[in-house]
Amino acid sequence: MTDKTSTKPTRAAKKVDTKEVPAKPVLLSGGNPQIPKGYGDAPVQAYIAAMPGWKSDIGRRLDALIVRTVPGVHKAVKWNSPFYGIEGQGWFLSFHVFARYIKVTFFRGTSLRPVPPGESKHKDVRYLDIYEDQFDEAQFAAWVKQASQLPGEQL
Repeated sequence: MTDKTSTKPTRAAKKVDTKEVPAKPVLLSGGNPQIPKGYGDAPVQAYIAAMPGWKSDIGRRLDALIVRTVPGVHKAVKWNSPFYGIEGQGWFLSFHVFARYIKVTFFRGTSLRPVPPGESKHKDVRYLDIYEDQFDEAQFAAWVKQASQLPGEQL
């Protein structure tokens, strides 16, 4: 093949993927992993793997409890946080890493019984702060089951 303006042969351009995936995700302030937005299990697992220290273990436990409690749950990472929901019904839960704890957001938390302890500026939202040695799996699973049966948040 020759270029029309010269007699030198041209080479077909190779498509090169210029997106470089960092070996280790950047941790934002408070230790929250910066993970690109994405849908499905893979971005959520990447987020959990990047959670620092003891928080990664809790992240795996949260994810496993949610999957076990809500078969077929849909997952995504949005705004550097894992989201869990029901297809066609919206998101019912998210969590985010802070320096000393993990904050779980129940989007319809005021409808859960008992109501999760953390108040919010948003009238329906309630939070659960999980510290290193303070994770009640049975209560969390009960809240997940209830939350998954409520109308989700369309985000």
